[in-house]
Amino acid sequence: MAIAIRPAGAHDVAAIDALLRTSFPAPDEADLVRRLCVDGDMVLMLVALDEDDGTLAGAIAFSRMRVVVHDTSVPAVALAPLAVAPAWRRQGVAEALVQAGIEALEAAGVVLCFVLGEPEYYARFGFDADYARNFASPYAGDYLMALPLQGGLMLCGVRGAAEHAAAFAALGQA
Repeated sequence: MAIAIRPAGAHDVAAIDALLRTSFPAPDEADLVRRLCVDGDMVLMLVALDEDDGTLAGAIAFSRMRVVVHDTSVPAVALAPLAVAPAWRRQGVAEALVQAGIEALEAAGVVLCFVLGEPEYYARFGFDADYARNFASPYAGDYLMALPLQGGLMLCGVRGAAEHAAAFAALGQA
């Protein structure tokens, strides 16, 4: 089985919503993606498709963050959510989506990518809680990690603030 990765389009909305609703115990992630899109905070959404039949194998979202260092705005995003259809799990789909996303963000000039997730999983891509600790955030802790892009040059001794899009504040609230 092989996959193709491409930017999500309007015709993918229903399949992405269904994937997110079946991949997580509550509809929070599906609601998050919808709100990020409505609010204009979605920066990049990629889908992985089965090359044989075109069905959705996985999806990943990157949304705008407000990151300020020395009174200067820094191009930054948050990775969330990442979901893979059950039939495609443990076959490298999630890794391929993360890697494709990082490459696209690099090409777009993004400087930092944050993720709130399992350190053991995301460390393989270079995400590190030590990078994120330099930024004041309500999500601060061992599970908030950052990946410096563009060579990471701007992160040497940098301290600042990192704010996720407003849609994240609504997670888990009903």
